Amino acid sequence: MLSCENMEEILQTSLRNGGDFAEVFIEESRGNSISCEDDKIEKISSGTEAGAGIRVINGKETAYIASSATSFEALREAALKISDSLNGEKKVKKISLRPQVNSSTVARSVVKNASLDEKTEKVHLLNKTARSFGSNVKQVTVRYADTNQAVSIANSDGIYVEDNRIRTRYYINVIVEKNGILQTGYEAPGGTVGFELFDQHPPEKNARRATERALRMLDAPHAPAGKMMVVLHSDAGGTLIHEACGHALEADFIMKGTSIFGGKVGKKVASELVTVVDDATMAGKFGTYAFDDEGTPGQKTILIENGTLKGFLSDRYNAKLLNIPMSGNGRRESYKHKPVPRMTNTIIAPGKMDPDEIVASVQNGLLVKRMGGGQVDVVNGDFVFEITEGYLIENGKIKYPVRGAILTGNGPKVLEIIDMVGSDLGFQTGVCGKFDHAPVSDAQPTIRIPEIVVGGRM
Repeated sequence: MLSCENMEEILQTSLRNGGDFAEVFIEESRGNSISCEDDKIEKISSGTEAGAGIRVINGKETAYIASSATSFEALREAALKISDSLNGEKKVKKISLRPQVNSSTVARSVVKNASLDEKTEKVHLLNKTARSFGSNVKQVTVRYADTNQAVSIANSDGIYVEDNRIRTRYYINVIVEKNGILQTGYEAPGGTVGFELFDQHPPEKNARRATERALRMLDAPHAPAGKMMVVLHSDAGGTLIHEACGHALEADFIMKGTSIFGGKVGKKVASELVTVVDDATMAGKFGTYAFDDEGTPGQKTILIENGTLKGFLSDRYNAKLLNIPMSGNGRRESYKHKPVPRMTNTIIAPGKMDPDEIVASVQNGLLVKRMGGGQVDVVNGDFVFEITEGYLIENGKIKYPVRGAILTGNGPKVLEIIDMVGSDLGFQTGVCGKFDHAPVSDAQPTIRIPEIVVGGRM
């Protein structure tokens, strides 16, 4: 890593031909990945990637240059190139960096390490456990990945931070078949932890859970179609809030005028039972960090409070243009990318109702316990989600599983009509694919939607 003096010179060089703001992002990322398919280990890889990005903002214009070289000489040369591209008024700006200490106990906690052999053994165990359920199991895919990303971030406002982000995740997807019917079950835990992830989320337990879910759906009848009351169980995680609503709360979509929430701060946009929070400080969660990729401390941001829109998720660039606070949500996949507003750990906050009472309140409806793939229009929030685990509810009782159900609706409108919110909270871990990729987690309590279109069989 470079010294403060080196960073200061690079920043000053970047601004020598003008510009309002300059930033240097340097990373070294070490990682391991293991994949298992067709009952054998297909690939094991380990490696290190290093590089740096320099960004200069001048009004609404942004110049960005990335380099795989991180020496002072290489970065000073890159700073010269980016400053020459500005062709602005020559000036000298004195920059004094103020190093900040990472006080996050999450990011600095000691994590459990393990050898590649130990990690491979866990992958084998996941595969073996799923396949032990018999001949109906046709395909098992297991993925394991861990990363240790060391970053240094400095900017012309004097910010200078260093951080280590450790993340581990595994994924198991099981496909079963019977009489030509295919069903899928999966589990994908992850967090800002090391090898202790397997202690927190035992592989045998999750492999059984994924396989049993898929097998349970094989003999299920087709779901009915039409408008009906739906209970989204907390086990479904926060797919709905992330995909159908969360992106519309990111400041770049507000800036572009493509968000349904534009101009609605202070207005009612959801049921009074609904509070939506994005929280980068949640201990151990996959989207957690001490600082975002611009050096802004990770924060808890209330987006919707008791149905009223409170604000948006912002990076530095869009916050300045919109004249809103920086929320610490400037994120990038790597040094090759400039930061944009992204979610971290996004949740619908728990309410006060017993989840069982919510189910008992439904005379005829559908209980959704697992969501699958789908499509979302981030501009208006319209969505179509597959349901991989669903059950009919009759007279307040969970009756039997149904397959082939699809939820169709509009995210913001669903938020408006939610009329029951449970006291539980369930998380899903994932990688958000907006422009580039970023680790996130999403969560929700059990909620009741009075009416939504369910696709199935008439």
